[in-house]
Amino acid sequence: MPELHLTYYGGVPVLLREFLRGQAGVSAQRIKRLKAVPDGMTRNGVLIRTVDTVFPGDEIVLKWEENCTAEPNSALTVPVVYETGSLLICDKSVDLPVHPSVLHRSDTLANWFAAQRPQEGFHLVNRLDRNTSGLCMIAKTAHAAHILRGKVSKRYYALLPPGLTGSGTVDAPIVREQESIIKRCVRADGRNAVTHYRILRETARCTLAELTPETGRTHQIRVHMAYLGYPLLGDALYGGDCTLLSAHALHCGEMTFSDPDTGETMTVRAPLRPDMAALLGNDTAGVSDL
Repeated sequence: MPELHLTYYGGVPVLLREFLRGQAGVSAQRIKRLKAVPDGMTRNGVLIRTVDTVFPGDEIVLKWEENCTAEPNSALTVPVVYETGSLLICDKSVDLPVHPSVLHRSDTLANWFAAQRPQEGFHLVNRLDRNTSGLCMIAKTAHAAHILRGKVSKRYYALLPPGLTGSGTVDAPIVREQESIIKRCVRADGRNAVTHYRILRETARCTLAELTPETGRTHQIRVHMAYLGYPLLGDALYGGDCTLLSAHALHCGEMTFSDPDTGETMTVRAPLRPDMAALLGNDTAGVSDL
């Protein structure tokens, strides 16, 4: 059963619920679930209620039942890049969905995780499209997910058709196309979306771009690059050239975050996937460090 150990360092006594919701950042939903678990909340080893008082120096231990509920599939292989007691970062391949669905019931990242870490929770911190490769962060507890979501800086790498140069910012709102469940587009009534780009390498066949999204809209990078007139190679949905790649050329290559256990700033990287690197040919200086 997962446990979270907390110490109250405040100057004055407070109610447990105030400490948990404030300094500890525990969600109201999590607190509700903790109430249903025997010994779910203790203070210095003694059962405590949310209306009880916490004093400076008190140790609070939270316990909850939490595991991945997807069907285990031990046949799947997913490289683990970084792991602690609170989170796991893997290097997801193309054609691997993250969640089970009607078309993908047992061949997803969640199915792999259920087989490899059956006693852990599965909380995606960043969701990648099925054919987007690269770093995918999974928090093992809801508390870690709460701390990490919205606080992970990500860098993506994409292959575009030749022509785009320099660097810039796309600030264009994104909304779902009315006639489609999946496809998105730039439209004035959409949600705010901002993507920064920088061109790293140019070849006769393609351009390597580094992209840093400020926001996290569905298909944001794919939509913004198509909006500029440079849809990702292999991205059939948004008009990309599919003669060189069968999956869209987008790879999450770098994450920077504060480890929820230690507070240490961490940067994790994953190299470009082989089909993208191959298109760059001999112009790959520095790409292996991505």
